[in-house]
Amino acid sequence: MSQQESMLVVSAHAADFVWRAGGAVALAASRGDRVTVLCLTYGERGESASAWRAGKSLEEIKALRRGEAQSAAAALGAEIGFLDAGDYPLRESDELVDRIVRVYREVNPTVVLTHPLADPYNGDHPAAAQMALRARVLAQAIGYPAPGEPIGAPPVFLFEPHQPEMCGFKPEVLLDITPVFDAKRKAMECMGAQQHLWEYYTDLARRRGTQLRRNAGPNLGLPQSTLGEAYMRVFPQVTDRLS
Repeated sequence: MSQQESMLVVSAHAADFVWRAGGAVALAASRGDRVTVLCLTYGERGESASAWRAGKSLEEIKALRRGEAQSAAAALGAEIGFLDAGDYPLRESDELVDRIVRVYREVNPTVVLTHPLADPYNGDHPAAAQMALRARVLAQAIGYPAPGEPIGAPPVFLFEPHQPEMCGFKPEVLLDITPVFDAKRKAMECMGAQQHLWEYYTDLARRRGTQLRRNAGPNLGLPQSTLGEAYMRVFPQVTDRLS
């Protein structure tokens, strides 16, 4: 019996996975794959400005962002977990990497999504990516002292940052998310603390959809309403056929 497909999304903050990878998450879940989102922080300090202006306390903001992310994950069909590692700054540590390794071993992902490795506007994002990649390597090592069996070599895809040109991001993979965009939009609308991003990422999906149609060519007959997400790869694609 073949292994069930399993996606792991390592997100620096509680909303990042929604904006950047909500379509990929919903597509995987719609196929019956297991999807696990791991939020390293709630984004309580750096990505909750409206809640701070409303006079909420730190713990109230954490609870707010946790609830938003749980609702968004449910809308996408994903499981979700939180490490509450603290943001702005999110600091890499051996203890935090070990906690991520344990999630890798438990989930045994066949694909991993996380942030790009550069972002001059938000150091939490590349910190999360570095830890996700480090944990992947450690989770593969039979001698690493964590529960569970060593994982294989899941491909890692980096989702699009908010300002891609400044992060060295190139759209190497264009994913058609048209069939599940309603679920992504519903998940975005769960993130009430960042309502200003709802239309931004809807517009981005339209632009990436236009690029997807152009690169797919006319034979597929994709409609003008096609919507997309963009990704980069970390490791080489292994194949026996170039296509």
